[in-house]
This record gives sequence, structure tokens and C-alpha cells, in this order.
Amino acid sequence: ARQIGFWSDDRGTNMLDTGAPFYDTYECADGKYVAVGAIEPQFYGELLDGLGLDPAALPDRDDHTQWDALRAVFAGVLRTRSRDEWAQVFATRDACVAPVLTLAEAPDHPHNVARSTFVEVDGVRHPAPAPRLDRTPGELAVKACYAGQHTDEVLRELGYDAHALAELRAGAVVA
Repeated sequence: ARQIGFWSDDRGTNMLDTGAPFYDTYECADGKYVAVGAIEPQFYGELLDGLGLDPAALPDRDDHTQWDALRAVFAGVLRTRSRDEWAQVFATRDACVAPVLTLAEAPDHPHNVARSTFVEVDGVRHPAPAPRLDRTPGELAVKACYAGQHTDEVLRELGYDAHALAELRAGAVVA
């Protein structure tokens, strides 16, 4: 794709790296975001319909020189409602628009709950192992730990003795 001019090495200028206004994230009225990925014409049509925009009144989506103008239109409209209001607008539309969730929100989102995307082990939520295979389902190999909990153990496995560990601590290399 790069050799025929379809892909540029410049970040943010290509269809799939936020260059295209119909494949990007947008801030909403509440400071939260929605993700838009309406590449195919049918999804793009649903996006415009959900935003209440007339396709004939918009810059040409296929003309890269018009992308900034089109992005400004989308950004202006999406700033008029909260993230959750837009999520409701697009919940029943096949427009490839979804709320950008925080780490705290993600486990309780209905989509993630329905797919069992997160599992709880010893009272701690974790992303479920992926991919999910019928005959060999994945499972979490270790329990939750805090940062640095296994530092000494790992360094010993790598050949560090007690003196070397003490030196690393004294030099603030490890905590």
C-alpha cells in the first residue's frame, strides 16, 4: 500500500491511524470520548444519520484534502452531547461508534459482561485470557500481585545473589 501512495509514513495522515475523520476518537460535551470507525459506506451512512447530518452538505469523505473540514464538522456535532448520550444514539445503529471507557468502567460495560471479557480471581478483576478455545480454554497462570512483589525471586532465577541484590537496592535500581 505504501508503494502505490495509499499509505504515508506520516502519523495521523492515513485512513487507519486517525488521519480519516471517520476513523478517530472525538471529545464529547462531558470531556469523555467516543470512538468512530465508520469506514465502509453503510457504516458511514449510519454515522451521518445518527449525527443528524445531510451527506450532500458535507465535504467529500474520499477527498483527503477535505478531511480536516469534515473532522471539524464531526467534532462540532459530537461536542453537543455527553459520551453516554452518544452511546445511546448509536446503541441500535450499525455505525461503528462506541464509547471510550475508563479502566474502571470497562469490566461493567454490558458488552464486556455478555462476553465474559473480565474474570475475577481472589477478588481481583483481570482481563480474561484470549483467545478462547473450546478444547483448551485459557486460565490465569498466576494470582494478582503488586509491582515489585517478585523482584528478588526473578533476580535470583537470573543468577543474582544476596550481595548483588543489596547493591541493586542501594543504587535504587530496584525497590
